[in-house]
Amino acid sequence: MKNRLFSFLGLLIAIAIISCHSLPLPNTSSVTIKLSGWGGSPVEPKLLTQVLQDFEAQHPAIKVKYEVISDQYMDVIKTRLIGEAAPDVFYLDALEAPFLMSQNVLEPLDVYITPEFDLEDFEEPLLNSFKSQNHIYGLPKDYSTLALFYNKKAFTAAGLSSPPTTWDELRNYSQQLTGKFNKYGFGIIPELARQAYKIKAFGGQIVDQNGYAAFAGEAGLQGLQLVIDQYQKDRTAAQKSDVGTNSGSEMFGQSKVAMVIEGNWAIPYLEETFPQLDFATAEVPRINNKKGTMVFTVAYVMNKQAKHKAEAWELISYLTGKVGMSKWTGTGFALPTRKSVAEKLGYDQDKLRSPLVAGVNYATPWQVGNYPSAIVNNFDNQFISALLGEQPLKQAMWQAQNAANDQINMMK
Repeated sequence: MKNRLFSFLGLLIAIAIISCHSLPLPNTSSVTIKLSGWGGSPVEPKLLTQVLQDFEAQHPAIKVKYEVISDQYMDVIKTRLIGEAAPDVFYLDALEAPFLMSQNVLEPLDVYITPEFDLEDFEEPLLNSFKSQNHIYGLPKDYSTLALFYNKKAFTAAGLSSPPTTWDELRNYSQQLTGKFNKYGFGIIPELARQAYKIKAFGGQIVDQNGYAAFAGEAGLQGLQLVIDQYQKDRTAAQKSDVGTNSGSEMFGQSKVAMVIEGNWAIPYLEETFPQLDFATAEVPRINNKKGTMVFTVAYVMNKQAKHKAEAWELISYLTGKVGMSKWTGTGFALPTRKSVAEKLGYDQDKLRSPLVAGVNYATPWQVGNYPSAIVNNFDNQFISALLGEQPLKQAMWQAQNAANDQINMMK
């Protein structure tokens, strides 16, 4: 009896050992990719988290650690790149791209891109912002141009049936709209990011071929003078501080102005915050008989020091591929950089977004060389001074240009 009991126990132990060996072992070979970006609005991190969950479901061997850097994003990224603690994949704005591309800290993506990825599907002006010395360093995830937003009720009240198509018409409309349904006809955003296309309209340039500020030339001043005249002489335009608001979208939404030039980001904001507002969009009116607008874009780039580059590329290729981009831009939060996705989602036919999509082929990219802070900060400070009548435009712009170039010389 005792021997039988030992035999039975031995059998149970053997079965247990065999069972343990037959159990699936936990997956210990997964790779973690760190992804960093900013949260432009509460919607962005939430939406990207959903897309990343889809990616992980399809790539069980890759985990993504997503980090939102909410303050001083580029300073944080640059500091981490120096300390070799940067994320594997991160957002890079086109404005900052030239400098980082020149510093040998980004992994060229050319070797990873296959014909199946369909690089030709991207809007070429957007892709060009992340090319340097015959290499592609980033793939644009989304973009926005600028379009004219106008209050339909205000237009009806002023007897205006269609949006202006030239800048002279816009100024004329602005006069008719001021002081009636709205306090002002037009809202001005004076920063260089919103004025660069006006400088280009008369043949001016922001930076020269050597990367120095060049916006104070006579051709550039012609475009900027339009803004000064409308604000000082016509008195039919206001900037956000004049009407106690924080943005162009807000002063338009609060009906402080009847027209404003804004980007795609304004559409969900206005629809959610001001649901009673009846508005439409149109392409930015022509200046000097030339179409013009700005285009802003952000890419996913890979850290050259990334330890798991193949997996980092899998993440980038999913997020900028046709499926991932459709999920990312399908809500209308952002515009797709792939032509096929835009067509699939119908944005080229969308009554509010089609003027934004139309502008991508003639837009001025928001990119001003390797030292953007010197150029942007000096322009913005002095242009505001000229707008407020504290000094003549020409004097202000020459001061800004000289100060910017002095700073660039110190940084070179």
